[in-house]
Amino acid sequence: MKFHKILILFVLASVVSTAPAQILTKVLGKEEQKFNVDSIIKDFDSRPSFGIFKDNYFALGTSLNQKPNEYNSDVKFQISFRQRVTKSILPFHSHLFLSYSQKAMWNIFEESLPFHDLNFNPGLGIQTPIFIKGRLVGSTLIMVEHESNGRDGEASRSWNKISFAASAFMNRNLMLHAKAWIPIIDGQQNKDILKYSGIFQGGAQFISNNRRWVADVTFVKRQGWNFSFNTIINVGFRIREKDNQFLMLHFYDGYGENMLDYNKYHCRLRLGLLIRPTFFSDF
Repeated sequence: MKFHKILILFVLASVVSTAPAQILTKVLGKEEQKFNVDSIIKDFDSRPSFGIFKDNYFALGTSLNQKPNEYNSDVKFQISFRQRVTKSILPFHSHLFLSYSQKAMWNIFEESLPFHDLNFNPGLGIQTPIFIKGRLVGSTLIMVEHESNGRDGEASRSWNKISFAASAFMNRNLMLHAKAWIPIIDGQQNKDILKYSGIFQGGAQFISNNRRWVADVTFVKRQGWNFSFNTIINVGFRIREKDNQFLMLHFYDGYGENMLDYNKYHCRLRLGLLIRPTFFSDF
């Protein structure tokens, strides 16, 4: 995909969001009022079908465990959006959607500015909101995902996943999330990917009362009976009060940061621009 097309998609994904968390204004307001379930579903179905899925970001950084140079310093960016295929007409107010996420590792300090790796992650999912006494308290998600880096030969990496995810809105400031997957590994060069990219993940996201600060931490459990985790931490500050753009500090420690180097350890800190939903993100 040409770089200018990537930028166009990045801008489009920043415009709208269809994540169910968007309707939390009706459930997690200052007074945490209770609303009729049907009115919440109607409000969600009336929103645009196209929008943000996972966080979209563009961040520059370097390695923390090595002396910075042109080979371990780069730009990492992610584009992620979703298209709602149906309204909430499936059982339990569920809806069907298509998603596409793309992650890039861009070596801008090397000659000719080459892309080190591009990871493509299309998916098909069903998302179901969870209500208790008329309040939206979370959601569940089932997805069929494919992820690969579009290369051949020794550099080829790919796998498929049937993913099961859930999120719980503890209050207007805190969400807990978890995700596990059944892997279907078809890549001949990454048969051991579960040892590095993990078998399940969990974490939390916090939003300040004034909605200007957001922070999240995600731990990805690597395969094995041990305490081996990949750790991802993001901290964002909203640039303008009514925008969904944030200055972001992005920290990654562990393996599996990209498909090509899934079995190589990275500890990197990056600073950049984050574009995300108004309330909580999908993971």
